[in-house]
Amino acid sequence: MAELLKDQKIMQFDGKSGKEVDAQSHLQGKVVGLYFSAHWCPPCKTFTPILKDFYDEVGNDNFEIVFVSLDHNEPDLMTYLSEAHGHWCYFPVGDPNIKKLSDKYKVTGIPTLVIIKPNGDVITSTARTI
Repeated sequence: MAELLKDQKIMQFDGKSGKEVDAQSHLQGKVVGLYFSAHWCPPCKTFTPILKDFYDEVGNDNFEIVFVSLDHNEPDLMTYLSEAHGHWCYFPVGDPNIKKLSDKYKVTGIPTLVIIKPNGDVITSTARTI
């Protein structure tokens, strides 16, 4: 996963705003959950608290969630992050990695959670259904 985002920046949410971090170094050696979701999506609003509870329980030493937002604007994204998410990494609205990752992992609907091993192998792309 880290190799896919080599030389890319992601944002790390701190509860109020985001700070830019190097994706490769931040995700190196971790299992990554790519969470495709949006503020306007009712099923996402049901699943997100479950995912947040899981993330809070397992910590982020060996696991990281990267929120791949399909929100239409930055204010909606930030509202969703502050209301429902943990201190997750995310891509800002309009980031070209959103389309790249959506295409690579064949995302056809939301919410979608893709779990990826540190070596880039997909563990599952249907994690939200288990």
